[in-house]
Amino acid sequence: MAEPIGNPLSWSVDTIKGAGKHLGSVADSVAGENVAAAPQIRRIAIADLREALRKGIGDFAACRSDVAFLCLLYPIVGATLAWLAFQGDLLPLIFPVISGFALVGPVAAVGLYELSRRRERGEPTSWGDAFAVAGSPSFGAIMVLGLGFAVIFAVWIMTANGIYAATLGPGGPYTIGAFATAVLTTGPGWTMIAIGMAVGFLFAALVLTLSLVSFPMLLDRKVGVRVAMMTSIRVAMENPVTVAIWGVIVAGGLALGSLPVFLGLIVVLPVLGHATWHLYRRAVVAPR
Repeated sequence: MAEPIGNPLSWSVDTIKGAGKHLGSVADSVAGENVAAAPQIRRIAIADLREALRKGIGDFAACRSDVAFLCLLYPIVGATLAWLAFQGDLLPLIFPVISGFALVGPVAAVGLYELSRRRERGEPTSWGDAFAVAGSPSFGAIMVLGLGFAVIFAVWIMTANGIYAATLGPGGPYTIGAFATAVLTTGPGWTMIAIGMAVGFLFAALVLTLSLVSFPMLLDRKVGVRVAMMTSIRVAMENPVTVAIWGVIVAGGLALGSLPVFLGLIVVLPVLGHATWHLYRRAVVAPR
């Protein structure tokens, strides 16, 4: 049962105070003063992915009104960006922006990890608890890692724009019809698709490898950014096939969630976010 979170103003003030209290730990978290010994990792299989998804769906079912409220922002942002792109010279960036959800998704899901963590402990949850990460001792490290993923997203958008300029030219088209014709019926258009998909795959693989367990681990343990990322890399290297399948599940889910007009993300994002927490639990050995 969800518990009340009090007056919205007092709750906001408490949250900001908690964030400020832990911002001073940023340097320590990044530099590694909070780093413990490298955690042990497990081999994971398809059965672990199924179990993580099952528990993720269970978390969503238990918190659906709260997480639906939290995730309502993403289809709104996505639809707004799409509308802006359709207005003119940003049209070539519509697909890179939409696919970029996969690059920033791990950052957006931090609050969902917190809800799953609380449910796992049998604690009451509400939508306000998703913002409890602001009071986490590792909040500074989470912010730094999130900023890193924001930079990756920005580099991806610039790269995609560069690919478009190199294949179809730096100007227009400025209508949907002209853009579709240029992309789908010309040699340079197909070249752009092939290069864009190949480069986009590399960006997605990088983000998947770095984020697989890093954000849940920072939330769960007092470790630094370096250890969290290295643990995520180790899990991916130890389980390449399983992690690749998980990447396909995430990409497919986000693609389906983008239809219609991104409304499916209200369901897809929380399920994947909750499932990622449970996948972390199955991939990294809990401390004794």
